Amino acid sequence: MAALKGLVDFQLKNANELSELLKKEQVAIAQRVSKEIEALAHAKNTLVIQLQQTDERIGRHPDVESLNSDPELSPIVEQIRTTVAECQQLNDINGQALQRAQLSFNQLNNLMKQSQGRMGMTYTAKGHTRNVSTLGTNLKA
Repeated sequence: MAALKGLVDFQLKNANELSELLKKEQVAIAQRVSKEIEALAHAKNTLVIQLQQTDERIGRHPDVESLNSDPELSPIVEQIRTTVAECQQLNDINGQALQRAQLSFNQLNNLMKQSQGRMGMTYTAKGHTRNVSTLGTNLKA
């Protein structure tokens, strides 16, 4: 039974670490720090694999049925389930934020490509566009 308690405690520790990591990822996404987002994604993947492996070990434990009935283990198991559900929500939110950031980047990239041919475009006093090939590069003074 002590081995099962150790596995459950380890699972809770990993779930809590994943929750904290997802909160850090949310900040990194908002601040658009790509290196940090990448590092956090690798750490997140490692924690998810660890959670899955520990879950498999718990599932193979001979006393696995006691997880729901043992007064010491069942609250911990419930806390793990709640934390993992929160992690799934945070991960979904982060994924949506990354998709929006990617869409914004793609739109900006398309605008930049479109404007490459219009580098000398400027506006007249009336607000109309006007192409100027030199755009101030042929100044004599």
